Amino acid sequence: MPQQPMIFCEIFDVWGIDFMEPFPVSYENSYILLTIDYVSNWMEAKTTKTNDAKTVVEFVKSNIFYKFGVPKALINDQGSHFCNHAMATLLEKYGVVHKVATAYHLQTNGQAEVFNREIKKLLQKNGKSEPE
Repeated sequence: MPQQPMIFCEIFDVWGIDFMEPFPVSYENSYILLTIDYVSNWMEAKTTKTNDAKTVVEFVKSNIFYKFGVPKALINDQGSHFCNHAMATLLEKYGVVHKVATAYHLQTNGQAEVFNREIKKLLQKNGKSEPE
């Protein structure tokens, strides 16, 4: 078996980000934007009115950069709310590597997908319906 270099990640170095959508509107919000640190499994989530680039950029700055420092990498799916000029500019400005998951290959951003399922289960237990 060929030797592979060991990769060391510190806590809050690599984050996954994903939208859960759409939910029935509640307090004018119909989306949940979540991020998860791949080392500690710490999760940040916020309900949002829209799933656009501006919402994502503000969320990343206020819920990751300002709270935990600038990460080394951010992993997300190919959604236009993540893959756009505003996001690319922000990540380039701070030197963050932007990893985009391959379509239909959920394992790439697997931890975020697992937390999506867990949040859905919690909402169902609390009497909320499945997202439509």
